[in-house]
Amino acid sequence: MHEFSQRSTYPVPVEALFAWHEQPGAFLRLSPPWDAPEVLRQEGGIRDGAQVVVRVHAGPVPTTWHIEHRDYIANRQFRDVQREGPFAQWVHTHRFEALEPSVSALEDHIAYALPLGALGDPFGRNFVHDTLVRVFRYRHAVLAGDIARHAAYANRPRLTVAITGASGFIGRQLAAFLSTGGHRVLRIGRGPVVPGHTDISWNPDRGQLDASALEGVDAVVHLAGASIADRWTSAHRAAIKTSRLESTSLLAHTLAKLSRKPRVLLSGSAIGIYGAQRDEELTERSALGSDYLADVGMAWEGATEPASRAGIRVVHLRTGIVQGAAGGALAKQLPLFKYGAGGPLGDGTQWLSPIALDDHIGAMHFCLWQDTVQGPVNLVAPTPVTNAEFTRTLADVLDRPAVLPAPAFALRLALGREMADSTVLASQRVVPAVLQAAGFTWRHPTLADMLRFELGLA
Repeated sequence: MHEFSQRSTYPVPVEALFAWHEQPGAFLRLSPPWDAPEVLRQEGGIRDGAQVVVRVHAGPVPTTWHIEHRDYIANRQFRDVQREGPFAQWVHTHRFEALEPSVSALEDHIAYALPLGALGDPFGRNFVHDTLVRVFRYRHAVLAGDIARHAAYANRPRLTVAITGASGFIGRQLAAFLSTGGHRVLRIGRGPVVPGHTDISWNPDRGQLDASALEGVDAVVHLAGASIADRWTSAHRAAIKTSRLESTSLLAHTLAKLSRKPRVLLSGSAIGIYGAQRDEELTERSALGSDYLADVGMAWEGATEPASRAGIRVVHLRTGIVQGAAGGALAKQLPLFKYGAGGPLGDGTQWLSPIALDDHIGAMHFCLWQDTVQGPVNLVAPTPVTNAEFTRTLADVLDRPAVLPAPAFALRLALGREMADSTVLASQRVVPAVLQAAGFTWRHPTLADMLRFELGLA
């Protein structure tokens, strides 16, 4: 058997540290996003007999893990034991220790045996050890960051938050993060109600939303909308706009009519509202654009007006290019860059305004609590970069060359001129003036910081 341990201290009582791990979103928050984990089945929490089955895409062939939780002792330990999976044996013990009344420690201890017995050691031992270092460095950093963000509002009552788009790239992590802070999350989705998956049913196409289920919620986060990354056929072009307007209008009108209204609505938007070719520094006070995505953005934000008129604080989340290994633009680029086939898009001079997924989640959480924040908020890092700088930085982080540019004409042929010019060739130098003035702290303020964290290469 081989062993691995990692220990960290946290500025919270041991009861709070242990309670974080008992929340339903803890598993997802701690799962390395670069392995694209899929939870196939989860029964119970972390107490004895609880189980989770997860598919992990680490390498060319996905592997499935069947884990059972055992040896639960409140505020002291629990264990994850592999019932089926890639190892001959795997026992992960989570140990908790109170160091002081407001300081505690977590030690993750892994005892494992490689497959193929002695034959597996020469080939797998170093690889597994290096992988565990990478994984648990990431896990402990996520845990420290989440605890710090929740601790900033620990003296405030826990919230009930309804989320649309909770199954998406951003929404899944937001729901998981909020749950680890002790908040109650209600997922608004299509189809029948299935607790933990869809808690409130809606169908924006038909104007259907169960208003009674929203009575008394404290906050609503609206993230649903058709992806702009799919090819812009005439039908999809229409869907990009209508999916946003119909869902936002339905939600805003429904919230406005509630007898117990939420205090705040965070409604999705995007920096595309400023127009596709803007090289000057853009704040929330800058003039808006006049192209297709700018038109969509203005109509999208305008659809929240019924909620504003009803006295609900509305925040328009003008999201930049979210960097996360499990989705979004970065996930699409990674395969090329990993094989040394990446390069600048067009001439590389266009400005990009990225933000780490971890900071995007943190910024939304910040906006939920900050009563003075309303209207448009740029969700970007404070350091925009050019596409050429992005290319060099990602290549450096991955230790790969990036010498194969994608010419503008080729991108326009592949995507269509309008989509190419509005997305991959767009230039938007956006700064987060509202978040900066309100005192938000980025954990990953530079592109190198966010890429290394999100890819587990810090």
